Amino acid sequence: MAAQRDKLTLVVLSGDLDKVMASYIIATGAAAAGMDVVMFFTFWGLKAIQKGNLTGKSLFGRMLGAMNRGGLDAIGPSRLNMGGMGRWMFKLMMKQKGVTQLPELRDAAVALGVKMLPCQMSMDVMEITCDDLIPEAAEPVGVATMLEHAKESNIQFFI
Repeated sequence: MAAQRDKLTLVVLSGDLDKVMASYIIATGAAAAGMDVVMFFTFWGLKAIQKGNLTGKSLFGRMLGAMNRGGLDAIGPSRLNMGGMGRWMFKLMMKQKGVTQLPELRDAAVALGVKMLPCQMSMDVMEITCDDLIPEAAEPVGVATMLEHAKESNIQFFI
């Protein structure tokens, strides 16, 4: 069995603004504290590492890509989104309070060496390609790779 070390593994399942923000805050905080950090993005969580372009090749894939557009600018809060009004309101309130915005949080995570692993199976199902992801995302991996990282980690979160 692999020895646990100062490492954090985050499974990012949600693509909601508040949950993605919490994920990046935890990741950057841990990385700044000197921990190895791995983020495994699966299903809706993939939105946090997408460029924001339309995805999908098949009819259903294109429909999903249009209805569930990825990219940090497109994601809304888990509650009170109100057709995009909530997203605008939360971004304005965070700016007024001097809260770091999602793009800057993600950039900080990259600068701190956080590993961003997309889930291959989720990408296949949702018809998302590597070209749809930000350049800082690693090559897609399966759950076995995430489990290896989690086994080595003394902290694991599922958000």
